[in-house]
Amino acid sequence: MNLILLGPPGAGKGTQAEFLQTRLHLCKLSTGDMLRAAVKAGTEIGRQADAVMKAGQLVSDDIMIRLIRERVQQADCEGGFILDGFPRTIAQAEALDQMLAEMGKPLALVIELTVNDAILVERIAGRFSCARCGTGYHDTFKPTRVAGVCDVCGSKEFSRRKDDVRETVAARLAAYHAQTAPLLPYYEGRGILRSVDGMADIGAVTEAINKVLKPFVK
Repeated sequence: MNLILLGPPGAGKGTQAEFLQTRLHLCKLSTGDMLRAAVKAGTEIGRQADAVMKAGQLVSDDIMIRLIRERVQQADCEGGFILDGFPRTIAQAEALDQMLAEMGKPLALVIELTVNDAILVERIAGRFSCARCGTGYHDTFKPTRVAGVCDVCGSKEFSRRKDDVRETVAARLAAYHAQTAPLLPYYEGRGILRSVDGMADIGAVTEAINKVLKPFVK
């Protein structure tokens, strides 16, 4: 079973993909991870992508499709995969569909995690983590038990991602909606789009995704 998870940064795609990977033995594919792995391995595609990125340019759709084609042929993808971060445009979606059809690995479903932008900004903008052990926290939803002290390792040093500020998060959401909006009717027209409430708690989102997938799981 081959899936795509759609949703903006902070919607919980990574968490849900990990659950699906464990439960259904699917391979979780992140385009960022694939690019880094190809560059590190020094493959032909990796070298091409590295040259493009070092030149400060975006990796072309052709390179990305070739990278995905190469990756889904590996043994750990035999049972299916979950694609996160691609496609982002209609052209990419069409190229992906064509490539997967040629390989006999069509998409089963595209699952969209719907969000409330204002709440999501609040959720993301308050995130921080322990600089020593990496434990994650949130100003409102998951503060440390003792102010300024990590619950796990006792460190008093914390860090925040530079892009986890309100203005940056809002801009990323706007860009996501602008890029992704055309994909929704595209996949809906193919009859493979399903939407679940990405703002529910993690367990409820997992349950909703499992319900959507039930007809496809043997």
